[in-house]
Amino acid sequence: MIPNYTPEAFQQAFLTGSKAGGTDNEALETAKQVIAEIRSNGDNALKKYVEKFDGAVPTSWEVTAEERENAWQAVAPETIESLKQAAENIKAFHRKQLQNSRFMDVNEHVISGQLYRPIEKVGIYVPGGTASYPSTVLMNAIPAVLAGVEEVIMVTPARNGETISPIFSVAADIVGVTKIYKIGGIQAIAALAYGTESIPSVDKIVGPGNAYVAAAKSLVYGDVGIDMIAGPSEVAIIADDTANPAYVAADLIAQAEHDQNARAFLFSTSEQLILDTKEELAKQCAVLPRKDIAERSLSNKGAAVVVTDIHEAFELSNKLAPEHLEIQLDNPMNYLGMIKHAGSVFLGHHTPEALGDYFAGPNHVLPTSGTARFSSGLSVDDFIKKTTFLYYSEQALNDAAKPVMQIAKEEKLEGHARAVQVRLNNER
Repeated sequence: MIPNYTPEAFQQAFLTGSKAGGTDNEALETAKQVIAEIRSNGDNALKKYVEKFDGAVPTSWEVTAEERENAWQAVAPETIESLKQAAENIKAFHRKQLQNSRFMDVNEHVISGQLYRPIEKVGIYVPGGTASYPSTVLMNAIPAVLAGVEEVIMVTPARNGETISPIFSVAADIVGVTKIYKIGGIQAIAALAYGTESIPSVDKIVGPGNAYVAAAKSLVYGDVGIDMIAGPSEVAIIADDTANPAYVAADLIAQAEHDQNARAFLFSTSEQLILDTKEELAKQCAVLPRKDIAERSLSNKGAAVVVTDIHEAFELSNKLAPEHLEIQLDNPMNYLGMIKHAGSVFLGHHTPEALGDYFAGPNHVLPTSGTARFSSGLSVDDFIKKTTFLYYSEQALNDAAKPVMQIAKEEKLEGHARAVQVRLNNER
């Protein structure tokens, strides 16, 4: 089921070479062609590729007010209530991230500070396919709305070429999405980046997608902002003999059932725990609807590692910089200081990663493939621009003039020095 590795073998297999893995070349070439055509030909190219990839072109691109209203009747009341509870928790967590414009330095002669301003228009990509992930809508839209983004535009593929999943529409209403368009794939990213006659362009695109969506996001970056290029989802679990094998196995499976490239790792000081967890994996996978996917993921992309002590477990985890890190140890708060790199951390025996995926409040859009070494999960900050401002009085400029001009001359930029000197000379 899940293969055993020594710490050394694990490092060789999972911690060497490129951590991010790069972009799929075939997806990249396809994305280049589609983006170029949509950028040049707008709706005509959009229709061409929606028909090619999705099989049918919707009667209207935008989800109408009537469609959004009717969607509420198609979703179970208990599901709607669960989404509302999750949204409140996510809002409460992200609201604490908000900051105000501020002065850094204020005196008679110098004023400096930062203006905090929201991005004006944001596009949210929500995958369609065979499954519906309303949590994607909540996690991407809530921090944008809280940040003050004026237009939050959602795109998602139409089902049968005409309607989107009703639960997506309901989730969008709960969190304040402005408009929804029935389009997915590369063509959706291109439309959001450059605009067409029917779909407005945005300033930033966020949200997960397949290899083609990831390739498209990488190509439009620079013309618009993006959140990140996400790789396969992953979890690392650090556990000892106080952990419950059934819990550990369930959390490994929860990650592995995403897709066959998902990565699930267990670092433990207890050989017995690993043996017992493997038994639980076999038992739980046997009754799992996505059994084949989970088993392929665990067999081909998973690892169980017996470590000498907890310090070695954290050393391996920090090198891995996992998207999700579970600490299934007693007194888990004692170990927070040992964490250097992780997207999100789940502490204790009763905190499965699934809580973070759906309900608890922290964002589930997280850095993957080792990028937690230098990046963070999605937050309100991703939808805010920070603009510095500065005021100097005449006296303050006189006081600063000599070092400013000296550095400018060292860099052989006489025009910079001149911009100060003309003021000293009070030239007209």
